[in-house]
Amino acid sequence: MTSLSDKAGAAGEIPAEPSTLPRTRISDAIDSAIRRIGEAFSWLWMILMLVIIVNVAARYLFGAGSVMMEELQWHIYGVTFLIGLAYCTATDRHVRIDVLHERWRPRTKAWVEFVGIMTFLLPFALSVLIDSVPFVLRSIELHEISDSPGGLSHRWIIKSAITFGFALLSLAAFSRLTRCTALLFNFPKPLDR
Repeated sequence: MTSLSDKAGAAGEIPAEPSTLPRTRISDAIDSAIRRIGEAFSWLWMILMLVIIVNVAARYLFGAGSVMMEELQWHIYGVTFLIGLAYCTATDRHVRIDVLHERWRPRTKAWVEFVGIMTFLLPFALSVLIDSVPFVLRSIELHEISDSPGGLSHRWIIKSAITFGFALLSLAAFSRLTRCTALLFNFPKPLDR
């Protein structure tokens, strides 16, 4: 059994995904962009850990809790989670129950993924994306701030992360869809064959 680190390339790149789906020009472009964005945003996890440590130390060592620091933790976690959804979809690193999936032939897997993306993932991601735009615009218009005294201002920033995250997730889903159709219908033309 090979480990994840054994599959990684020499330059520390993400290992090739375990999927049998062929790559396409469209999927390569989208996945590459999402990977770069995901890697850039991954530094927020370090910042989140620092914020948590500072907040806990301030609270328990100095008795000085901060609503702003608490909200900052939630916001950083929310942003990294939203970007992580697209990153995991693009790199096929999301949780999958392999009880049946691992035994299926590649075409069966592609059909199940195709139906799942078209029926569930894309409609959900696009509906959240579309509904989040007026949500963000209204927040900007109202100069919305935290309801808590001492909380963060500019509430539109975290709400914009919803729009950005679901835009990336929609792109990642579309990328996976092109890979499914490349295997099932030979369109768009697969790069791997």
